[in-house]
Amino acid sequence: MKIHDISPLISENLGVFPGDHKFQRKVVLDTNQGNHITLSSVSTTLHLGSHADAPIHYGAGLEAIDQLALTPYVGLVQVVTAQVRSGERVSLEHLSANVEAPRVLVRTNSFPNPDFWNSDFSSFDPHLLDHWAKQGVLLVGIDTPSVDPEDSKALEAHQSLKRNQLRVLEGLVLKSVKDGFYFLVALPLKIKDADAAPVRAVLLEDPRLLSISSSS
Repeated sequence: MKIHDISPLISENLGVFPGDHKFQRKVVLDTNQGNHITLSSVSTTLHLGSHADAPIHYGAGLEAIDQLALTPYVGLVQVVTAQVRSGERVSLEHLSANVEAPRVLVRTNSFPNPDFWNSDFSSFDPHLLDHWAKQGVLLVGIDTPSVDPEDSKALEAHQSLKRNQLRVLEGLVLKSVKDGFYFLVALPLKIKDADAAPVRAVLLEDPRLLSISSSS
């Protein structure tokens, strides 16, 4: 089995939305300094690196991350490339292939360095998300910090997630994986009442898993 890690390294260098709380790690005890254990704490936005938004993030009275079923975050997934310009919303005409899996991750190559924030990243056309939902897609993912542009206030793509009950992964790193089918494991942390949670997203390249998930 080959495992593709599609999560960026979390460090104090990791870019977050302007004005959001950057990741900070405070070391309390350190075995390298002679302490009997290493012990640390973190302070951070939950929308960092590869993460899952919860519906409460974009709609009052909706589910928090700890209330979501895990099924959408595990199973057959398809990686597709979108040929888009920087800042452009991804629509059906931009895709390299038809989506045939219940989960889809889109490579835009518009946010190439997670440690360097660029505001002109690509996002999703909400009509594309509506289309996928009608096909039976459960989860969508993208290699940018958000499914909407940085300056969007209406959050049209997030509203499509809401009305279609789609689950979402943002901040993925897809530059080292080829288009095609994989087995996704991207479980969000179980944080009470949270609007999002980090995930360690991986793609498993194993014909046995793909065969089982395709037939189920």
